[in-house]
Amino acid sequence: MIIKNKRMKCLINPTEAEQIEREPLLKYSFYLSSKNNLLLNTIDVIIKKLNDGFSTSTINADKIGDASILTWFWTLGAYEIVRTMSQTKDCFSDDTNSKINLLKQELAIARIPSTKMEKKGKKIPVNSNRNFDGWDIGKKDLIIGDPEFPKSARELFLLYDKTMSSLTKIDILKNHENSVEYTKIKNEKMIDQTNVL
Repeated sequence: MIIKNKRMKCLINPTEAEQIEREPLLKYSFYLSSKNNLLLNTIDVIIKKLNDGFSTSTINADKIGDASILTWFWTLGAYEIVRTMSQTKDCFSDDTNSKINLLKQELAIARIPSTKMEKKGKKIPVNSNRNFDGWDIGKKDLIIGDPEFPKSARELFLLYDKTMSSLTKIDILKNHENSVEYTKIKNEKMIDQTNVL
């Protein structure tokens, strides 16, 4: 994975600037950055299970099943990270917001049919008598989301990795708590508390 290779450099007693240079999402949120790292590591685990499960000589359904379950959880986590970032647009550059919005749309195509059991953007159910996902044996891949408009899990992993690894400290303008979204709420609460006194 792209971003994992970027993080491989071990920093000994790093300054904050060195940490942010290596892991720019820290500038936005330590918590979210750590969850992003967890998702990137999960991608590696899923890919290994898919590669081992779809070996050249046999198919190991247990490993593919594990990859399938992890992919479902990964999709939920990835969507929530991206949703959080997209709600605090003023924390990111315009270019980053465009990339995040594209990623959010692609993740939603896979997430909504799998979690809400609806077609994306519609109150129309997807077939509930279906397999969890499809298998593309030749590509060692899972086909996820709406069976009528399936997504490649590997392509989603790559898009997520590519998007998140493209972030630099310049793309992140401020941290999560200082977003207009939350500053407005903090100010409203302060006004409410003042009125109570």
